[in-house]
Amino acid sequence: MIRYVKGIYSMNINGGIVVETQSGLGLEIFLPANSPIYRYGEGETIMVYTSMIVKEDDISLYGFHNRDNLEIFERLITVSGVGAKGAMSILSTLEAAELKRAIAFEDAKEISRANGIGKKTAERIILELKDKLAKTDIPAYVPPADTADVSSDSRSEAITALVALGYTKAEAFNAVASINDEGLSSEEYIKKALKNLF
Repeated sequence: MIRYVKGIYSMNINGGIVVETQSGLGLEIFLPANSPIYRYGEGETIMVYTSMIVKEDDISLYGFHNRDNLEIFERLITVSGVGAKGAMSILSTLEAAELKRAIAFEDAKEISRANGIGKKTAERIILELKDKLAKTDIPAYVPPADTADVSSDSRSEAITALVALGYTKAEAFNAVASINDEGLSSEEYIKKALKNLF
């Protein structure tokens, strides 16, 4: 199993790149369409976390800029009906943190934004992966480092209150997370979030 590749960004290919290793091998690595790895220029040294998929007639490398995206990719391909191409389509639309939130909040609509992923497949992903994601895997709202803890607590209370009002966890989270103001009370966050929800 090849877990990462370090080498020279040699060229772009359809759906990925070629990395030339120190030994002179050019490895074809498929990447999500939104991968920050594409920002590197040809000739630069890069490191790509990889998952090697071995089939009867093919061996392919799928690459990611961090371990989170690699790990969620490998979880996605365990879901019935989701192959490597489907998983790459999802990770071309959602970052690992966004996908984990969508799974935790059972937001099939968010997952089905990915090309070729229908509502039933999105629901199956949620069903099969929700229990496998530890609570510590679910990204919570993290305030900027220079703000007080009360900001995060107030946001959490606002999300809980919005869910109690009948909004989904995903709707509540997104409405509160989109508020740029810091240090507000939970009531103030609720008022601002309600405006975002209408």
